[in-house]
Amino acid sequence: MTQNLATNSATRAAPDDRNGRFATLTFERDVAAPLAVLWEAWTAPAARAVWAAPMPSVTVEFLEADTRVGGREVSLCKVEGQPDIRCEDGWLALQPAVCSVNYEVISSGGVTQSVALVTADISGTHERSRLVLTVQLSSLAEDMEAGYREGFGAGLDNLAGAAERTMVLQRVIQAPRTIVWGAWMNPETLPQWWGPDGFSCRTKRIDLRTGGEWVFDMIAPDGTVFPNHHLYNEVRPEERIGYTLHWGENGPKHADAWASFEDQDGATKVTLGMVFSTAAEFQEAKGFGAVELGLQTLGKLERFVASR
Repeated sequence: MTQNLATNSATRAAPDDRNGRFATLTFERDVAAPLAVLWEAWTAPAARAVWAAPMPSVTVEFLEADTRVGGREVSLCKVEGQPDIRCEDGWLALQPAVCSVNYEVISSGGVTQSVALVTADISGTHERSRLVLTVQLSSLAEDMEAGYREGFGAGLDNLAGAAERTMVLQRVIQAPRTIVWGAWMNPETLPQWWGPDGFSCRTKRIDLRTGGEWVFDMIAPDGTVFPNHHLYNEVRPEERIGYTLHWGENGPKHADAWASFEDQDGATKVTLGMVFSTAAEFQEAKGFGAVELGLQTLGKLERFVASR
């Protein structure tokens, strides 16, 4: 674990019976990322997909992902030559930037291996944040404590690393969610407002559906052309979009991104998040003003909606 990943890491286990089938595990991480960013990295499905696999030999396939109270996340952990492990998480409580509670059921071959109650307490500032994760584990088919220690420990290291290269932009737009969603997910209107002040878009192909894409050039005020390629892997109407950002058509990926839309007293809270592929790309983006430029883009969306 590198120093900037987690300045404090602890795991404790306290078996509750003689067989060790019940245990309480605690994991702690200090993360060099703002509180709001860590919360998005912990809860946003697009971000969770980035850090969920505990090690390179494990592939995680998400079958469902619905991060809201009463929603659930279902995934398959795949390791070559071994049976798939099914993980079902159900969200019981979500208090933004404060706390989440979920249950977790692990099974393989139709046999339940373990159940757990997972509580995440998050705190921090605009510069740093802290996650304390408590897992109340009940092993059923076999003793799962060691696997939980290893899996959660590695996964939370990944989470810390992902959070430290994540950018989150938010704006409350004074318009109903239906209107804001319609301006975003309309192939005719999206190119009209996308991009910072003074930029325009030239579309080559656009298909705003799950599995679709948007191939376009962003043109700066001085005429500089920036080729872009967005690939959409999730579209949940009026709730969220998940997509990847590429440097030009079929170019290298530089970020996993999402946009979420939340009702807020008749207005719409828009959250735009990006997990950059490397820390270097994140720092480069911050250096050229990506935060300010992104906020300008959301400002253009608000002005566009207001003008309709």
